[in-house]
Amino acid sequence: QLQLVESGGGLVQPGGSLRLSCAASRFTLDYYYLGWFRQAPGKEREGVSCISNSGSSTKYADSVKGRFTISRDNASNTVDLQMNSLKPEDTAVYYCAASRNFLLFRLCVTKGASKLVGYWGQGTQVTVSS
Repeated sequence: QLQLVESGGGLVQPGGSLRLSCAASRFTLDYYYLGWFRQAPGKEREGVSCISNSGSSTKYADSVKGRFTISRDNASNTVDLQMNSLKPEDTAVYYCAASRNFLLFRLCVTKGASKLVGYWGQGTQVTVSS
């Protein structure tokens, strides 16, 4: 079974940057659509960004467009999320996600997309606060 492990979360001041990384083991990520979701206290888990299996296409939630960048390296079996200009409302637990279903990529930032995820990482806390 595919295993995903996130790293890179932490505490950062508003306007700062963090880079999240997700490493996969047991299987290659080549055929998987990958994404990052987040869940704030009392809120539903929401799609932040997804990337196609080739890495040629990406999707972003409106709330993070222009600030976050998703990337993948199939050779090292990793997917990263570069987060710049962080805001307090970005505070959440961030989860790496994977699926071989194209619908995960297509519907990534729509309501309920978390149901399309086949594999989750354990999550990493991101806190944006002064």
